[in-house]
Amino acid sequence: MTDQDAFDFHAYQEAAARTGAPIATDHPIVYPTLGLVNEAGEVAGKVKKIFRDRQGVITDADREALTLELGDVLWYLSELSTRLGIRLEDVAERNISKLADRASRGVLGGDGDQR
Repeated sequence: MTDQDAFDFHAYQEAAARTGAPIATDHPIVYPTLGLVNEAGEVAGKVKKIFRDRQGVITDADREALTLELGDVLWYLSELSTRLGIRLEDVAERNISKLADRASRGVLGGDGDQR
């Protein structure tokens, strides 16, 4: 790649700035949402390392670490649900119902919420 071919990140940043704007984040669902995705990322990172470093062999230490991280995921999910006025029982029930419906129609795989 020559200097002439190099992507101009400065121009990109200027163009991106024209399409962005500050967004208020002083809403009670922001913190638990960010915490949820952060903790889910930590779970994914631990699982990635199990496969990258040990070809998928899960140790007792991995289970312990994942138990702690999944507990954090559950806490943030609970907080987000509470702040949205949604009961965890309703989340679980609707999810199982949705999956059973997809299974009965043979569309568990694939993409899209409306399959």
